[in-house]
Amino acid sequence: MAQIQNAEVDGVPREGIEIRNVSLPQTQPGSLWHVRVHDQKIADIVSADSELGDTQDRIDGDSALLAPSLCHPHIHLDKAFLLSHPKYAHLTIEEGDFQEAMTLTGQAKAQFEHNDLLERGQRVVDESVAAGVTHMRAFVELDAAVHTKCLDAGIALSRKATVENMCHVQLCAFAQLPLFSPAQGDGEGSVIRDLMRQGARNDEVEAVGSTPYVEADREKMKRNVEWMVDLSIEFNKHLDFHLDYNLDLSNEPLVWHVIEVLKEKRWKEKTRQRTIALGHCTRLTLINEDEWLKLAQAINDADLPIAFIGLPTSDLFMMRTGQSPEIRSTLPVPKLVKQYALNACIGVNNVGNAFTPQGSCDPLNLASQAVGIYQAGTAEDARLLYECVSTRAKAAIGIAGTSLHKTSLAIREGDRADLLLFGAADGSQSWRTRRTVSAAVYLYDHCRDRRCLYNGSLQAAG
Repeated sequence: MAQIQNAEVDGVPREGIEIRNVSLPQTQPGSLWHVRVHDQKIADIVSADSELGDTQDRIDGDSALLAPSLCHPHIHLDKAFLLSHPKYAHLTIEEGDFQEAMTLTGQAKAQFEHNDLLERGQRVVDESVAAGVTHMRAFVELDAAVHTKCLDAGIALSRKATVENMCHVQLCAFAQLPLFSPAQGDGEGSVIRDLMRQGARNDEVEAVGSTPYVEADREKMKRNVEWMVDLSIEFNKHLDFHLDYNLDLSNEPLVWHVIEVLKEKRWKEKTRQRTIALGHCTRLTLINEDEWLKLAQAINDADLPIAFIGLPTSDLFMMRTGQSPEIRSTLPVPKLVKQYALNACIGVNNVGNAFTPQGSCDPLNLASQAVGIYQAGTAEDARLLYECVSTRAKAAIGIAGTSLHKTSLAIREGDRADLLLFGAADGSQSWRTRRTVSAAVYLYDHCRDRRCLYNGSLQAAG
């Protein structure tokens, strides 16, 4: 286990934290380094046979890997842990399909109260922080049933995480229900649209998102996209669409309409330092090579900061066709990056609810599973999968200091000091220590002895 000298976990940036004897990504195998953190940035990196000078706080990494911290690019804060919270014990999965998930979640939302939203949301934050997450895009729903309950709880959780230096909770005001089709208590969507405008107007909301595929017909799906693009422009918010969530060849992907609307409305010119996230997109797994190349070219030609977010734990549980044998599918994220030069990452999405009953709040657990899901087993694949829950995920949601075109895991002087130090085994068991990115991805450590720096200080535990 990493030895810490005078490094109190108090959520306050220290006057120089030195992390000694660590392995770094993209350096010579077996080499060890000292890293000094100061003023929220990586100030110095020297070989372990050199000295950095006196610092107040020192952490001995004992040869363990020091890598960029983790990120949730897509997680639902308000719907988490419904299956395990005693208040919702009566809501059990019987069918395991999307419609049942919508129905059960709707029944749960009718009972949402501030305190239980805080309890379940805080568990998401706490378990994420324990894993080494420093940034997350957290969806909070607005509709005629919950009004601003979820948003209010999300704001409270985000403020707490900031004050206690736990992590950055980037709130996304989210319309899970239709904007233009009838929903309970909202005949033609006027209530949810008013609530979404209210959410977008709030300075503590950084992104707006919707699910066009829940609309009653294709024309309303298109209106949903157009309205959301306008909303993003008006309030300069990141844009997040949960899109094309089906495996139906007869259902034309809506992603083409999204691209056209973004171009026609000049979204790129009218927003500042914002990104577009497209989640799920399982329908795109059915398109051929030429269509992928055409899609990648369209995004590149329009210079749109689009990132695709694969959500494999949800997709593989939820997506079904009724065929025999059954088909399961999720975006082939490594292929999108390597073969088509698209921006992509992976996210947890839901934990402990009818959309995704299984899983955890640890993105690295997801990256480890992704080795098998994507049959991505090389060391280079492992590096890419780590990026997909770290640097690429941060870039996808527009975290300051990140870029969709700069996703390297290399630790460099001047970078933000958002770092994850893995645990080190002692004595004769030292061979168990994860010293490389591939070892960290292949061999899931169950968060054992991980330590994280956020904004240059040791991350406060929940």
